[in-house]
Amino acid sequence: MAFGGFGEGGNNAPMSEINTTPLVDVMLVLLIIFMITAPLLTHSVKIDLPTATNEPTQVDPETITVSLNESGQLFWNDDPIEETVLEQRLAVEADKTPQPELHLRADKATRYEAIARLMAAARQAGIEKLGFVTLPETGQAEAGTSPPNP
Repeated sequence: MAFGGFGEGGNNAPMSEINTTPLVDVMLVLLIIFMITAPLLTHSVKIDLPTATNEPTQVDPETITVSLNESGQLFWNDDPIEETVLEQRLAVEADKTPQPELHLRADKATRYEAIARLMAAARQAGIEKLGFVTLPETGQAEAGTSPPNP
């Protein structure tokens, strides 16, 4: 016979066939494990993801600094200006899109009346954003003909 046998004239060498029984047992155990754990993997966690937009980024509007010194003299971005010209410039700036921010600087000794007139002129011109620039106690501005230093 070609495969050998138990006969007297046969070869008594060990068999070289692979025993597949333990391999099949391990594969069946793995199959059962995967069948139990597969439904657990389909459970999802709901997450709110941010949405992307193609809108252009907002450009910060320019800032205009109007300074008022102790004697009541006005400065437009550190350039001296008259009150009549100030009202015209405020009206021009109010018509721009986006509207610039108006920063108001004043000396410590400036009368509130002058500051209130300046704020009223800005409001009448249509300026919507008005901010105040202040200085710390150690860096006070000097009174004189020059604008206050920030």
